[in-house]
Amino acid sequence: MSRRQQCDHAELQYDTSPHAAGAGFKRPNADRRLAATTKSGRNPLAVGGIGEKALGELTSKSAADIAASFPGPLVLPNDHLDIDPKDPPQSFRSWLLESERNKPTKERRTLYVASTPEITAPMRHMKTWSKPKLPKGKKAKTIAEPFDKIQPLLSKDVIEYLAAFYPGLTVKSFPERLRFVPWLEKQASNEKYVGIALSNNCTRIRARPSPDGIFAGQLNLEDILDAAIAMLPRDAYALVLLTDHDLYEDEEDDFCCGRAYGGSRVCVVSSARYQPVLDEDADIDPEHMWPNSHCTTYIEQLCERGDAMTMCTEVSNSRIPTTSPMRAAIHAATGVGPIVGHLHGLWFSRLARTVAHELGHCLGMGHCNYYACMMQSTASMAEDVRQPPYLCPVCLSKITHAM
Repeated sequence: MSRRQQCDHAELQYDTSPHAAGAGFKRPNADRRLAATTKSGRNPLAVGGIGEKALGELTSKSAADIAASFPGPLVLPNDHLDIDPKDPPQSFRSWLLESERNKPTKERRTLYVASTPEITAPMRHMKTWSKPKLPKGKKAKTIAEPFDKIQPLLSKDVIEYLAAFYPGLTVKSFPERLRFVPWLEKQASNEKYVGIALSNNCTRIRARPSPDGIFAGQLNLEDILDAAIAMLPRDAYALVLLTDHDLYEDEEDDFCCGRAYGGSRVCVVSSARYQPVLDEDADIDPEHMWPNSHCTTYIEQLCERGDAMTMCTEVSNSRIPTTSPMRAAIHAATGVGPIVGHLHGLWFSRLARTVAHELGHCLGMGHCNYYACMMQSTASMAEDVRQPPYLCPVCLSKITHAM
């Protein structure tokens, strides 16, 4: 079998894909994107005395400058914005005026991170639930080292990451370790439960095998969120509960990686589906994860409409410097080489990005569609790894104000 030629990512896509227009997604224009970063909701370049033509030229130049660091959302087939193209954006002003937004206070400025619950002796069978089993006949072709040799993810690393990502808030480990214990009350024949215990309290958690057969057991996300709400400390701004086990929200779900109850200031995130051994089954192209996901050749292949690539781009590639930050990011990513030996870091980066995203919801931030952004929604694991680990200018305005 001939080896696939490595992509050189020669040309980058700084705006939405040609698929976006056909899907019905209309990205906010450059004027609205600039206005979305301000408290007033107005374009900051629209100063007194400037003419309409001059304003248009300045706005267009600013859009090109920003795109060099913050490209547009890709909107590829089966992405969230392809499925729900009318999902409304949330500007800084909209976020600021949100009446139900929880604000950090002097008394509530701590982010707590609860480690994945301990598996007690009677529940030892749950240790196998977090180990994936690939569908029969499939192999993890992208993995060239024994996966069981990869070091487990640690909550202390998540704490260090969040302390850097959300400066101004104190980030601490939750003071007690939760435990998985048997649920002793009578169970219906068609339902299974486990208990999550903390001190003398125990919350019932529904459990089932994963529908796709990859995990022997899944836990119900909403039940775990209820447990997180009950354990929220008084001085907490928010709490994230980590788990190694696969999650689901309702009976129709295959799986869910995480969710936040923003108004209740809690979120739960699972590391299970982020294991690189599952990448092939999730149709993840290791050569085109972020930032390489903005490779024009890759986008054309997914859209199958390469001849339309220049038809719906607001930002022309000719206006982007060849030394753009996006180009530098791709050069750095390409320099890493094969992912073998880096699987722990790859696994951790995916978990950390999702934890920061869900905590963003606790800060009142909605899903973003102004730019490719950490606060974008995602419809698949493949889309998840195509999105950046940073906030766009609009969401940065919100975080800067909150902190």
